[in-house]
Amino acid sequence: MAQFTVVQEVDAPAEAVWATLVDWPRHGDWAPLTVVRRLPGPSEGAGAGFVARTGVGPLAFNDPMTVTAWQPPKDNRVARCEVVKSGRVVHGRAWFTVTPLPGDRCRVVWFEDVTVSPRALTRYAAPLLSVAGRLGFATTLRALARDVERATPATP
Repeated sequence: MAQFTVVQEVDAPAEAVWATLVDWPRHGDWAPLTVVRRLPGPSEGAGAGFVARTGVGPLAFNDPMTVTAWQPPKDNRVARCEVVKSGRVVHGRAWFTVTPLPGDRCRVVWFEDVTVSPRALTRYAAPLLSVAGRLGFATTLRALARDVERATPATP
């Protein structure tokens, strides 16, 4: 399996960052060549489902996900969301946490543990897939942070 972790600090409250992260269709605003749509059913919480379509033309693939754990920020505790990826191309799991920090800031940690089909590709290319995933998600989380920071007024 290819694994990677990305950490991004954000100059915005955990609640604002969480709300942005779990607005699934907005992920397409930051992830290159990706469009995300919700699936029928709950839009948040365990059981919510969505599909990220990534790529161009015939090189695009669907990455369906279902939320399996959901703990929004409350009372200054760490928020956590976990998903299972069940696509034909990408399968595995991912999670992110949002940790409140002093001064209306927070830290986002994003983790992925995925297999890419054909499975032999992951077996031989796992280090490359991990580096590519880390670079791609670092770029995505930086773009998300810029959006949330612009939209969140600074507190005195």
